[in-house]
Amino acid sequence: MFNRPKNLETAFRQLRQYCIIWMLVCSGLTFYALAKTFSLLSVMDKKIYILSSGKVLEAVAGDRKENLPVEARDHIRAFHQYFFTLDPDEKVINANITHALYLADASAKRLYDNLKENGYYAGVISGNISQQLVIDSIVVDINSYPYYFRCWAIQKIIRPTSLTTRSLLTEGWLRNCSRSDNNPHGFLIERWSTLENKDIGVEPR
Repeated sequence: MFNRPKNLETAFRQLRQYCIIWMLVCSGLTFYALAKTFSLLSVMDKKIYILSSGKVLEAVAGDRKENLPVEARDHIRAFHQYFFTLDPDEKVINANITHALYLADASAKRLYDNLKENGYYAGVISGNISQQLVIDSIVVDINSYPYYFRCWAIQKIIRPTSLTTRSLLTEGWLRNCSRSDNNPHGFLIERWSTLENKDIGVEPR
C-alpha cells in the first residue's frame, strides 16, 4: 500500500531530473548555434562580391590602417602621373592637371600657375612635346600624422628630335579628407615641393 506512492515519487523525481538535463542540453546547443551564427554573420559582413567582366570576385573589407601605406602610395603615384604626364593637346593637359589638383592643396596649384605663366604648357603644345613619368619608389612615414612622403621618379621629355631623361625627387605631407569620385583614397597632398629635377641624359631620335 505504501510502496506505490514511493515508486510514483521516485519516478516523478527521475522524470524531473531528466527534463532538467534535457533542457540544459537543449539550451547549450541553442547558445552554441547562436554563437556560431553570429560569428559567421560577422565574417560575411566583411566580404564583398564584385562582378567584373562576367566573373564574380570576392573582396574582404578591412580596417583602413591595414591598407594605409598602399593607399597612400597609390594616391601619391596617381597625383604625380596626372601632374607630369603631358601631350601636345590642351584638352589632355587640362584634364590631367584637373585630376591632379583634386589630390593636392594650393602648393600644387601654385606650381601649375607658375609653369603656365612662364609658357611651359604653351611650349609643350607648340613644340609637339610629350612628357611621361615613371615612378621609381615612394616612401611614406605613417608613424606620424600628417604623413610625410618622398617620391623618386624618372621624367621623360619626348621631342620630335630628342629624348631627354630627367630625375625627379619631390616631397610633401598627406592628410586625411573625405573620399569622393575625384579623390577615391581620401588623402590630400600638402606642402608639396620639388627637391630635385635635373637632366640625366639626352638621346637623339
